[in-house]
Amino acid sequence: MAVSAVLAASAGVASAQSSVTLYGIADIGVEYLTNAPAASGDGSVFRMSSGNMSTSRWGLRGKEDLGGGLSAIFELESGFSLDNGSTSSRLFDRSSFVGLSGGFGKLTLGRQTTPLYDTAILLDPMGFAPHYGLYRSDDILAGRADNAIKYSHSVSGLTVSGLYSFGRTGTGEVAGQSKVDRNFGGSLHYANGPVTFGVAYDEFQGTSIATRDNKDRRLLAGGSYAFGPVRAFAGYRWLKGSVATGSDFRSNLYWLGARYQATPALSLAGAAYYTDTRNSKADPMIFVVSSDYMLSKRTDLYLNVAYARNKDGSQLGLNGYGSVVAGENQTGVVAGIRHRF
Repeated sequence: MAVSAVLAASAGVASAQSSVTLYGIADIGVEYLTNAPAASGDGSVFRMSSGNMSTSRWGLRGKEDLGGGLSAIFELESGFSLDNGSTSSRLFDRSSFVGLSGGFGKLTLGRQTTPLYDTAILLDPMGFAPHYGLYRSDDILAGRADNAIKYSHSVSGLTVSGLYSFGRTGTGEVAGQSKVDRNFGGSLHYANGPVTFGVAYDEFQGTSIATRDNKDRRLLAGGSYAFGPVRAFAGYRWLKGSVATGSDFRSNLYWLGARYQATPALSLAGAAYYTDTRNSKADPMIFVVSSDYMLSKRTDLYLNVAYARNKDGSQLGLNGYGSVVAGENQTGVVAGIRHRF
């Protein structure tokens, strides 16, 4: 009985000092696209689509109070396709890290989002919706890095963040070759009341010894301001890189947009994303409008309508590069339901 009492008391103390939360999002809808690549050239597609406004996911997030304002934290998060229940080859493809948090800030180790991601998501009128938001014009904006050490600290709405990865894609960490697959970056963003602004830098290198000196560098800046129920957004991303192409590639990405909280339940959004490919006329553009209606605090219905304009062989579709026939325009409509738990 005494042992049982001690164990019960210990369990009570542990319960009071630590917590683990199961959370997730289930998002699915029906999508219609024109000029999708097909075996015989192009065609329209009408399909079920998972992860339209948010990637469907589940995760575990935990925190233990170590005393003196110091806590141990962890997060494990996995994405999945709701239409067929499939996952990627990684169990926790979205995040897997552990670390410490306290008055000094937060220090974490593992697979985690880059400072570029953390800043860009604040500046996108579509909130990084997979169909059809900002990162479809540059998927690295939604980047995650393996083997990463990350530090962040927030004071009165101002957040400073830095990350260093020994092997961004998991193929690095080659003995004697610290440049291989290296990734580092930092950000500064401010969010308080009607004002949000941010700036971020990201750089990564080739994934082999032969390409270790190839690098992609990105600089992102932007902001938003709320005028009553309307929040306006503007942003810019500069890119100079050679990792994917092997030779110097440059582009500028610009975007404008707004969100309007029409009623407590209904929100509307619109955005335009323009990519200026340097030394080329292949400059695609995406226009999107969105409506979202909250049935409850956890469940909403949405409708997105978008148009991708391509020219001179550009191939930016509403689901990313390569999802439309080269040089062709694309119209897309997706309607669905999202539940948060």
